[in-house]
Parts: sequence; structure tokens; C-alpha cells
Amino acid sequence: MQILLSNDDGYQALGLRLLARALKDIADVVVVAPDRNRSGASNSLTLDAPLRVEQVDSNIYSVNGTPADCVHIAITGLLKTEPDMVISGINHGANLGDDVIYSGTVGAAIEGRFLGLPAIAVSLIHEKDKHFETAVSVVYQIIVGMKNNPLPTDTILNINVPDLSEENICGIKATRLGGRYRSDPVVIARDPKNRPVYWIGPAGKGKDAGAGTDFDAISKGYVSVTPIKVDSTDHGALDTLDSWLKKLR
Repeated sequence: MQILLSNDDGYQALGLRLLARALKDIADVVVVAPDRNRSGASNSLTLDAPLRVEQVDSNIYSVNGTPADCVHIAITGLLKTEPDMVISGINHGANLGDDVIYSGTVGAAIEGRFLGLPAIAVSLIHEKDKHFETAVSVVYQIIVGMKNNPLPTDTILNINVPDLSEENICGIKATRLGGRYRSDPVVIARDPKNRPVYWIGPAGKGKDAGAGTDFDAISKGYVSVTPIKVDSTDHGALDTLDSWLKKLR
């Protein structure tokens, strides 16, 4: 099995390196990742400028683009053989609920899905200790499970792992996406020329965080695994919208 590994923290990120090292036991791993931190890049592709790829080590490539750029380039031209799966991570921080809209980690996985491959996004909700080894173990288990019992090729799994040692993890739960309160206000500062600059404020706390959500699972020490899909259509609203449109003159 060949695995394409990417992320949004950059090719030198610890989580990516540790995961690549562990997965070499069960697969041929190729890393194609941004040359720097591109958190928040979502699904964006660079369409207004050429992209440069640098091979920095054996089977490790850096790209001066977004996470989705990396996956797109790898699958559609860079790699001689198409990988069997795309894994994005291990992200340094949570991708819970509404985070998936903005996440470059999830964006890389979705790009893999767009190109017809099963894909996984994995994030460690680190605070102090940064138990990346726990997240590595979880991904390893899931990859072995997918080899033995493959999931459909349109599968995207969004995995969040608590920052706990492996023996303190309570288990793995299938969850739905929760939701956050609105983000904090922007942080206003001044540059050296006394001009205002604005920093995006921190994400809001969990709002829709009840039983069955990814927020709830994490808070109770469980790994959260959420299946996500590309179709953003609000199917339940179609009939209402159709009726409303018929009233237009």
C-alpha cells in the first residue's frame, strides 16, 4: 500500500514526521506538504501563480502552496504511481465542529476525496504534553482496519485525539460534528509605523457539544471519528426553497 501524507503545519512539523515514521512499517509513505505553516487554508487551490516543488529528502517534498495544492499536485502529476490513500496530519491542534470549514488539514483530505481516494484527517488536541504517540497509534489501528476491511472510496474520516497517554484513552467513538460559539473579536494592534493591524481572534468554545458530538467525545477522553462528506446541499430545505421561488414574479 502507498500512502500520500500531507498536512497544513508544514513538512517539518513534528506530528507529520512522527506519523510518516510509524506508517513506514505498513506502507510506502510519500510526504508532499507545504513549505511552511498554512493553517486555515481550507480547500483553496493556487490558480494565479505557478507552484514550486522541492525534494528535501527521500520521499519528502515541500510545496510553496496550500495543503490542497500539495495533494492535487502529488496525485495528478508529481508521483509516478497513484497512492491508495491520503492522510493529512497529525495536526497540531483541534479540528472539531465548525473548524472543518477552515481547516487546511481537512482541506487536504477533501482534495484526496475529490480525486477519488479514501482520505483521513487527524488532529491532536494538544495542550501541554503533546501525546503525538497516541494519535500515531490511533491512525495505525485505523489504517490496518482499512486494509483488512476497506471503506468506500468516497470516505473522509475526521479524527480528533485527546492529548492523553494511550493507556488513558477511554476508547474510539463515531461522532457527528458539533458547533462552536462565534469566535472572539479580532485583536487590534499597531505596526512599527503606528498603523492598525488585525489578528483573527480565537475560535469560540463548543456550543453544540452534547452527546454524540465530537466535542463531547473529546471532553470525556475518547477519540472522535467523524465521517464527513463533500455535498453541502441542505436537502431538507429544497422543498421550502422551491415553494418560495415559485412565488417570485
